[in-house]
Amino acid sequence: MFRLDTATNSITAIERRSFASLSYGERKHLQEWIAGSPECLGEDLLIIQKEFDGFDETRERLDLLAIDKDGRLVVIENKLDDSGRDVVWQALKYASYCSALTRSKIVDLYRGYLQRQGVDEDPEALLSEFLEVEDIADVQVNAGSEQRIILIAANFRREVTSTVLWLRNHQIDIRCVRATPYKLNEEVLLSFEQIIPIPEAADFMIGVSEKSAEARGNSDSDLVRYNRRREFWSACLTQLKASDIRLFDNISPSKDHWLGAGSGVRSCPYELIFGIREARVQLALSRADKSDNKSLFDSLIASRESIEKEFGSSLVWKRLDHKKSSRIEFGKQFDSYDAAQWDEIIEWMTDNLRRLHRALDAPLKAAALTLP
Repeated sequence: MFRLDTATNSITAIERRSFASLSYGERKHLQEWIAGSPECLGEDLLIIQKEFDGFDETRERLDLLAIDKDGRLVVIENKLDDSGRDVVWQALKYASYCSALTRSKIVDLYRGYLQRQGVDEDPEALLSEFLEVEDIADVQVNAGSEQRIILIAANFRREVTSTVLWLRNHQIDIRCVRATPYKLNEEVLLSFEQIIPIPEAADFMIGVSEKSAEARGNSDSDLVRYNRRREFWSACLTQLKASDIRLFDNISPSKDHWLGAGSGVRSCPYELIFGIREARVQLALSRADKSDNKSLFDSLIASRESIEKEFGSSLVWKRLDHKKSSRIEFGKQFDSYDAAQWDEIIEWMTDNLRRLHRALDAPLKAAALTLP
């Protein structure tokens, strides 16, 4: 990592350090950083348990348990400067234990986690919100053998990376993320870099896995859902590019239930949501600093009356004090997976994205100028 000096048009190396040299610990520090900001791992995850030891007839304890946007459980194992030799075997055991967790058990685990964090909110409501459904009963959670694994360390031994690559070749979703601390004067910087699979190859590897699954006659529900989403987003983007809206011109179709495009303010994208029973347009305030997001939200909601007047309807304002991000959204119920409704959904998204951008563009940019 290098520091750029624009005055001299030069770069200076930033000192790479070890966690041990900085006196940082695995549970006290690295685990807490990830639990507080899981987006550092490069995706939207919801932490539902920490140091979970509720496995029958074993006293083993996994570091972090999360759920992803597709309702899959994610086992997160943290190491510091060395991955060790046994981290893969350890994580596989935890994933196998978690495969037996039912929806109700997952809700109970999350309830306990929230209570320990001092968050007095309904876990089912928060899970439903995260999974973009009205009711968690409407979505498949922790299905079959879909559990995922993320391994985090500053350095991974060759026997670990070799095993991870072999497991991925056998359709086990396991990833390696390198966490590296740096020292810049008195400031400590931390980078997270996914090294397996490398991001540039991820879509290709997904494509290879899907082709292999089809060749085996696999009717896995995920592949059906992913293909349906890609088909919808392809049609939606075609319509957006034919309209007067330029926000999504450089965006490609995705397998995910959402698409985001820049607003002109860093890490505050406009997003389109294609849920099972709802379509939605929204502005996501998702900067790295939680206080920035809350400050932007507070500035915008102070102008709520004029913003909603310009938009032409009431918006849903979600400060989300228990999370780093905040959102301003507008949605409508649809049977989104009924392809016969897609033209109506796309027309609705196009119209309301236009209105949302018109109402929020100037206030958002003005609010961003007040940030430090």
